[in-house]
Amino acid sequence: MNVAGRSSSITNAFINSIVPVFKPTEEEELEALGILGMDPADIRCAYCGDKYTEWDHLRPIVYGQEPTGYVTEIANLVPSCGKCNQSKGKSHWRTWMQSGARLSPKTRGVPQLEERIVRLQNYESWRQPRKIDFAAVAGPEMWARHRQNWRSVLDLLKKSQELATEIRSLVQKAG
Repeated sequence: MNVAGRSSSITNAFINSIVPVFKPTEEEELEALGILGMDPADIRCAYCGDKYTEWDHLRPIVYGQEPTGYVTEIANLVPSCGKCNQSKGKSHWRTWMQSGARLSPKTRGVPQLEERIVRLQNYESWRQPRKIDFAAVAGPEMWARHRQNWRSVLDLLKKSQELATEIRSLVQKAG
């Protein structure tokens, strides 16, 4: 176990904490599912067709340890299964779907892959998603404070890992 290895989770938490969630209306959700060719009574993963378990951000909200500006809203969410959501990560959806990545639809031999891609292309062009410049909205001082808190937590994780490594060494010698 590596405490410092949690830095991407911490980064995601700092960015996700400022990303607004715009809850869709029932009509918007039904329209979205229609574009994806889904029956609202049997929602499936937009990427592979398995039973959906969560909604995935089609466009990532974090990239390169920075917010992309995209938010959580129906224009940026598609039903997904856990395998696809975890495998896709921050990759562009189409690149990932057609890649040899572990658990990608292509790797798993998902049928009708091109049809799924066309539906997702239609979905992507359905609506322009909101994109917000969080730093500009917060202002330079507040944004700098938020980013400094993030860096401080990452620095503390690194120090904690150094101490944990030292303690582990002492415990191993004692055992």
